[in-house]
Amino acid sequence: MEPVTHALTSLALARAGKKQLPRFGTAMLIVAGIAPDLDYASYLGGARAFLRFDRTVTHSLVSSSALAVALAGAFYVFANRRDQRPTETNVSPGPSLRFAPALIVCAIGIGAHLLLDLASGVGVQLLWPFRVCWFALDLLREFDLWILIFLAAGLLLPMLTGLVSEEIGERRNAGRGKGGAIAALALLLVYVGARELLQSRVRDLLRSRDYHGRAPLAVGAFPSSTSPLEWRGVASTDNTIEEIDVSLAPGREFDTDRSVTQYKPEDSAALQAGQQTAAAQLFLKCARFPLASMVRLGDANRFELRDERFERNDGSPANILVQIEIRDDYRIGSEQFLFASPGD
Repeated sequence: MEPVTHALTSLALARAGKKQLPRFGTAMLIVAGIAPDLDYASYLGGARAFLRFDRTVTHSLVSSSALAVALAGAFYVFANRRDQRPTETNVSPGPSLRFAPALIVCAIGIGAHLLLDLASGVGVQLLWPFRVCWFALDLLREFDLWILIFLAAGLLLPMLTGLVSEEIGERRNAGRGKGGAIAALALLLVYVGARELLQSRVRDLLRSRDYHGRAPLAVGAFPSSTSPLEWRGVASTDNTIEEIDVSLAPGREFDTDRSVTQYKPEDSAALQAGQQTAAAQLFLKCARFPLASMVRLGDANRFELRDERFERNDGSPANILVQIEIRDDYRIGSEQFLFASPGD
């Protein structure tokens, strides 16, 4: 999920539990809610580094726990040093910040971040560095307009009604905004739950049909638009990968004859050589629906791997492919990871 949604979710959590938060609680929730995206900096290292480290280094259970401790410690030191500074007034800065409450707040912010990323995009590697294993629910797009609307409405409407109330002379309510924040978070949970139910129906549809006479061995359902009723289905058969749009809208028919067929390459020595390279093995640990292709280029073959979880015109950084040059004697020439882009 993109950073704006993470920040608004953290702010909604802060509003909902404002009375229970320690000093600097809102700031801790927002910083902790965004901090796991530090591993996005791996994009600067190229496609290989991004594939290995994004949603990994600061998204696993071990590393995110360490991050929560580091953030809590930083806020604890900052708060105590600030309390020790002499002030020109006798106004008390408030109760001192203790480490344990700070750690709990930071853990909540990071936990909310991981849950949103688990539901959206490529998922997260919760078991890194002990095991390369992706966990993904495939319920939400990386940018989900409905969630932004829920959060923005829950946070902004109480502010607007508060301004109107002050203009007409009503007493200011210190707890204003809590109800809107709770409502926004409740709507978010209901929305995600509804998408899970709809996705389950799509998966059942994909499993229940043959594709041009081929039975599906594995299926996946991915959100394809802002509508929770529209999904992109992927079905892997013994020798093809089928892509088909699935709509749960009333009156829409599910017809597998409309699926787009991608053929898997026939087994060969060159194909096996490409699949056994370190680059291919790294890619296959991350790909959900890997599809290989082999193209003859001069005196060598170009072996390419894509993940058909992504549409061909998907220009997001997570859509990565690997290309390997295999010579006629099956020696490996070059290996490279590339960010896919529309038109590739």
